[in-house]
Amino acid sequence: MMKPLILLTGATGYIGGRLLKRLEAENQRVRCIVRRPEFLRSRAGPETEIVRGDLLNAESLEQAMTGIHTAYYLVHSMGMAEGFEETDRRAAESFAAAARTEGIQKIIYLGGLGSGVSQLSPHLRSRQEVGEILRRSGIHVIEFRASIILGSGSLSFEMIRALVERLPVMITPRWVNALAQPISIEDVLQYLRCALDLPVTTSQIFEIGGPDRMSYGDLMREYARQRRLRRLMISVPVLTPRLSSLWLGLVTPLYARVGRKLINSIRHATVVQDDAAMHAFPVRPIGVRDAIAIAMRNEDREYSETRWSDSVSSAGPIPRWGGVRFGNRLVDSRTLHVPVPPQAAFMPIQRIGGSTGWYYGNWLWSLRGWVDLFMGGVGMRRGRRDRIHLKVGDSLDFWRVEAFEPERRLLLAAEMKLPGRAWLEFEVTGDAKGSIIRQTAIFDPIGLRGLIYWYSVYPLHQFVFSGMLRGIAHAAQSLCPRRGTDHCR
Repeated sequence: MMKPLILLTGATGYIGGRLLKRLEAENQRVRCIVRRPEFLRSRAGPETEIVRGDLLNAESLEQAMTGIHTAYYLVHSMGMAEGFEETDRRAAESFAAAARTEGIQKIIYLGGLGSGVSQLSPHLRSRQEVGEILRRSGIHVIEFRASIILGSGSLSFEMIRALVERLPVMITPRWVNALAQPISIEDVLQYLRCALDLPVTTSQIFEIGGPDRMSYGDLMREYARQRRLRRLMISVPVLTPRLSSLWLGLVTPLYARVGRKLINSIRHATVVQDDAAMHAFPVRPIGVRDAIAIAMRNEDREYSETRWSDSVSSAGPIPRWGGVRFGNRLVDSRTLHVPVPPQAAFMPIQRIGGSTGWYYGNWLWSLRGWVDLFMGGVGMRRGRRDRIHLKVGDSLDFWRVEAFEPERRLLLAAEMKLPGRAWLEFEVTGDAKGSIIRQTAIFDPIGLRGLIYWYSVYPLHQFVFSGMLRGIAHAAQSLCPRRGTDHCR
């Protein structure tokens, strides 16, 4: 039998985007409604329908809901400066009316955890009001209410990480001590997926959370422990949510208005008081320690699956001082075109290091090796196993080969003494006129010391890395003086 058609809203968002991948992996029939389909096409599978629509436009909603059995409602207006409550209310009313008209059987909605209207922030009140509006449609609604969601890229996790990484001493307001019940993004996704199969005869509300009850302060201490950072937290009673949000805007990637809504949402306890979800679903959430560890591991995996040729402009050096960010990583990426085929463009990359050297400023690389040796590191004395051939696991001066794809990609992981982790990546892609060489330096700083290191050496990196890329391009043309692999040495 053909599987029922699912409507997914919020597919370009944090949770909706991850849920889409999970549904696609199960070959579910999914239709996504988005205001800008072009933003989603490259991230969605070929079988996923993508339709243009707006939750405030009844006509586009009715078209998107034709033939739908179950709809996921995963949108909100938290990023708006003003009027987000009214916008969320109108969107929910429009969605509920269209769903009733088109005969949708079930709506699955993710809202916010919290009890007692007087203790709810405007954001949480709005989240719970949306659930009530959806239920008034007469359609069976499964509403999940969650507190802090932990996962690589989540709002709460990014705030925790930015604060801990950048501030050895933190002046913390009282909201940092409010009790919450964090839950891993993987467990949230599992609840959302299991709700597809839950038979319902009436609307239900499920409070979901992990096994640990703790505050943002506790979360920051656990993150610091796993990153092996010492942090001092000094609590003060004078920082209002507005002042706290402005402070967050200065030291974290959060917009001040988003930070203010987040703070208002956690000033009071947000813990699970009804354990019905534990009986209704085969989900056993993991604890905070594991959730943070998985978030950091997933960031490594997500980074390794990301191609910088897709996400960074190939027009040349990044024009922002200090590089760009990918999660916690700092990235310096630059490209150069060479009029030789990919095989020739990759030859000097494959021979880099050891007796060949680094194509520019070899005395600086040697000096860096002596500094590393003085600090107890491996220095440059290891050289390389073979002057031409490489394989994964080879040592290469103070690097190690982490990934190697002949004529295409080389990824080196640093084994020098650093306040963080570092990689150096080379990629070669062909085009009609030759090849594009992309050279990317990546640094995962540990704490403030790591950030100071990166920004203090960045001007030197600009000098050395740009020279190295030019040297590689020159060597490629020297190895292949005439276009065509038959003339390459």
